[in-house]
Amino acid sequence: MNAEHEPPAAAEPDGAADPAPTTAGQRCGLVAIVGRPNVGKSTLLNALVGQKISITSKKAQTTRHRITGIVTQDAAQFVFVDTPGFQMKHMSGQGGALNRTLNRTVLSSMGDVDVVLFLVEAGRFSLQDAKVLALLPPDKPAMLVANKLDVLRRRQDVLPWLKTMQDRHPFAEFVPMSATKPDDVQRLLSIVKPYLPEQPWLYEEDALTDRTDRFLASELIREKLFRLTGDELPYNCTVVIDKFEEEGRLRRIAATIVVERDAHKGMVIGDGGERLKRIGSETRQELERLWDAKVFLELWVKVRSGWADNEAHLRSYGYE
Repeated sequence: MNAEHEPPAAAEPDGAADPAPTTAGQRCGLVAIVGRPNVGKSTLLNALVGQKISITSKKAQTTRHRITGIVTQDAAQFVFVDTPGFQMKHMSGQGGALNRTLNRTVLSSMGDVDVVLFLVEAGRFSLQDAKVLALLPPDKPAMLVANKLDVLRRRQDVLPWLKTMQDRHPFAEFVPMSATKPDDVQRLLSIVKPYLPEQPWLYEEDALTDRTDRFLASELIREKLFRLTGDELPYNCTVVIDKFEEEGRLRRIAATIVVERDAHKGMVIGDGGERLKRIGSETRQELERLWDAKVFLELWVKVRSGWADNEAHLRSYGYE
């Protein structure tokens, strides 16, 4: 289903290269991926880019920063922005400052872009989904991306569900899909392309993200931390890179995992230090695969009580 839109010119993100002169038919635009926590936004971004640039886990609020993924095909450059899941709970009290910071990131991202992809699970629409839907800017074309279509038991239920979604918001497009299927990912790109403004590219043709290797290292440590601690560890923990040195095909990295309580430190370290060793080992192996380089990784764990409620600590740890 189509609707007519006049997309505004894209805002240039931080770190973007000076655009090249416009060529005939060249398009470039910013596309926000938004949705409730743990709906699959990072998985979709990684599928679109074709490489892991945004971490994933079953723990809500895994993504905490605005992650940019860049896809350049033919004359079109898509600059996708993966956002944190909008946090409805705990806006005050423990972790309140962190949650408010994450929500500001979501809202500012939607204000900057040309197109919004509203991600939901096909056939489902929860109160959390409705609260995020209410935040969509009225002046931006929004597309309903109904993900996880492959796990839906009855495909025929999608059509009446899409009708109810049409009544909820004037979506420019409806895209039932599965982020695990390359054909569906390519179809989504083809649907988004006409909504990108005609303007020069913001990045080089081979760019995949505007995030640094240093940032990726901290994110992957946090991903392994969440995956290996499960529900034991509250999500109020973060990772700080203390040292990042490049020596040819060697990377030397030292990082600190910051937790709120002594008990959390014990959870991360594990019996005899085994859990911390596994976090480091799995992170190192994945970084070596991504970079095709040797990685030496040192991990430490420190307690910083109340860091997630302290605006100064949040800024020092890289939260905008």
